[in-house]
Amino acid sequence: MPKPQETAVYTHGHHESVLRSHTWRTAANSAGYLLGSLKPHMRILDIGCGPGTITADLATLVPDGHVTGVDRAPEILDRARSTAAGRGLTNIDFAVADVHALDHPDDTFCVVHAHQVLQHVGDPVRALREMRRVTKPNGFVAVRDSDYGAMTWYPASAGLDDWLDLYRRVARANGGEPDAGRRLKAWALQAGFTDVTATSSAWTFSTPEERTWWGGLWADRTVESAYAGRATGGGHATAEELRAVSAAWRNWAQQPDGWFAVLHGEILCRKEA
Repeated sequence: MPKPQETAVYTHGHHESVLRSHTWRTAANSAGYLLGSLKPHMRILDIGCGPGTITADLATLVPDGHVTGVDRAPEILDRARSTAAGRGLTNIDFAVADVHALDHPDDTFCVVHAHQVLQHVGDPVRALREMRRVTKPNGFVAVRDSDYGAMTWYPASAGLDDWLDLYRRVARANGGEPDAGRRLKAWALQAGFTDVTATSSAWTFSTPEERTWWGGLWADRTVESAYAGRATGGGHATAEELRAVSAAWRNWAQQPDGWFAVLHGEILCRKEA
């Protein structure tokens, strides 16, 4: 029987405007709910590692252990390897993988971690079952995903309303679930976990520098990234409509009272012995 394969399309792609966000991510700002469970000897699998900034942070936290970062996109792994090499890390390696069919034996890792992954996969429950399979008894599966429907901002903006509606339509047409954060606990229970701790946390962008950065990367992503091509190619928006959404992001970023919050759902699942 052939191995199951990923069926969803990664909505964002790896344009510079996307990597601008991904390389900002750290274990501290993206995996805080997990850090208290780490021990120096642990072996960790980081799924959807992207450019490897969180992966490298995890490797520094398990100096007597090892971290393997995996991603579906071979081209991004060169960036991840450079990140690790730049920090002088030797307890880390990277490989291409599909979360629906991981190339590891049962009970291999102390922790299996995935940040902003399940919102982009075709079958998140199957992915969680596979993550559970390669986790050691009493080990952890740790997952954090944003929830687009729960994102909120000030001041009100019809252009950002259009952005949110458009993004959710494009992501679902690509086979993903943009409101994954609220579903993580339900998916984990469906995957067979019985010991699930569900929490949430948020990124907030409010200072002039934060607004310029966040608004700017979304303004660029809306018109220049793979997401833009999928929005127009799938008939979800015209190029003119994308330019209007991009302008709305830049306008929001210029508002002195501007504020944006990204809610994330988090699950820490212990695999029963």
